[in-house]
Amino acid sequence: MFDILEADIVVLQETKIQRKDLVDDMVLVPGWDCYWSLPKHKKGYSGVVIYTRQSVCAPIRAEDGITGTLCPPNSAKSFAEGPEDMQIGGYPTKAQLEASRVDATTLDSEGRCVILEFPAFVLFGVYSPATRDETRDNFRLGFLDVLDARIRNLASLGKRVVLTGDFNVSREELDTANAEAAMRTNGYTVDEYMSTPARRMFNQLLEGGKVIGERDQGRASAVLWDICRGFHPERKGMFTCWEQKVNARPGNYGSRIDYVLSSLDMKTWFSDSNIQEGLMGSDHCPVYATIKDQVHIDGGNIHILDLINPHGMFLNGQRKREYSTKDMLPMSGRLIPEFDGRRNIKDMFARKPLPDFQSATVALQRTQISYGEHAESDDRTCGPIYQADAVEAKCLTKGGGVESAASATNKKRTHAGASAQKPPKRSKLGVVSLSPLPGTGKGQQNLKGFFTAATVLQPDG
Repeated sequence: MFDILEADIVVLQETKIQRKDLVDDMVLVPGWDCYWSLPKHKKGYSGVVIYTRQSVCAPIRAEDGITGTLCPPNSAKSFAEGPEDMQIGGYPTKAQLEASRVDATTLDSEGRCVILEFPAFVLFGVYSPATRDETRDNFRLGFLDVLDARIRNLASLGKRVVLTGDFNVSREELDTANAEAAMRTNGYTVDEYMSTPARRMFNQLLEGGKVIGERDQGRASAVLWDICRGFHPERKGMFTCWEQKVNARPGNYGSRIDYVLSSLDMKTWFSDSNIQEGLMGSDHCPVYATIKDQVHIDGGNIHILDLINPHGMFLNGQRKREYSTKDMLPMSGRLIPEFDGRRNIKDMFARKPLPDFQSATVALQRTQISYGEHAESDDRTCGPIYQADAVEAKCLTKGGGVESAASATNKKRTHAGASAQKPPKRSKLGVVSLSPLPGTGKGQQNLKGFFTAATVLQPDG
């Protein structure tokens, strides 16, 4: 999957697993670290994970949840109560939490957010609740309320934010094929449609977001930029999700509910952003954003590798020391007791490539992978109930086919640490080879089976 996405940071949502379901292929991915937010009570529900390519980037802090009330592994103190040098900061105030419709512990109990901090920015991987029935309205709006507060608090501290995920809300009429039908069904005017609580809240975060009437208290200004829409301001049909039950994808009758957003002062950092509607395997498609090698910050240009790794690991884009276990954060999946100190069997036989750090374009990808059906909905597509069998990643969403209208899918980017040619793959008796058959093209052609073990063939006789 990671070869298909060609990204250095991959955010997956709706993993629909619990800790007991984690296996080596999910955690001990060669060359990658991972950070999980898993549902605390419900089985087969929600879940978020962020993967980071060790040869390119390494976060300096990591947290589970949006409120700071959960505890890091092996700690009795919450993230917000821990040592200051380990805090990401921007935690919702007591007043902000009291204004929410749901208490903080409940909001963070469903595994809906992972937060990583790099020196350059704070990255959110989010799976926002969808509209299902009135019993979930308070939870959904409470989650968005506190998320909005956390982002604005971080901005007030001078920290940049990159927000990625499935927000289960389309930004405006341009972002859904269902807008006119939804307004007609509910008897809404355009202003009423734009003023539905989740959509209004979301648009107040975004530069250029349509807000009817006066802005809400505490939301006087926009703080984020819609990167993909910024590169394609007038593009119609730029949808990321389609209703599977009615086979809506071939006719592109869908909605854009998956986003990669950034702080306003990061606008010049990105060289490209798009959807990858040709990548199949889910009811969602990937969304990506690519960061330039050199970014403008504090009056000068700095290599991005210097800004997405701990201090001293890179200088002017050149590696000064190797990534090691000392760089792992307590939230790292590799430090979960069941996996700590172990290696994936593939690692033991892999030839380590010679690093090439001359150029490393960092791509954020958000991807969704299917595990089964769920009935969370807002205005994803044509019906009042949207069935999604997905997991998101990307800055991406679940997807499968290799071809995409986006040029990034057709361009092979040079990753730091990927200059050496991989050794040829060998087949063993009784194991299906992963090498492509003649005429089938290179590599895996979709994301289905990403966490499925290889089929074992029984020898004849």
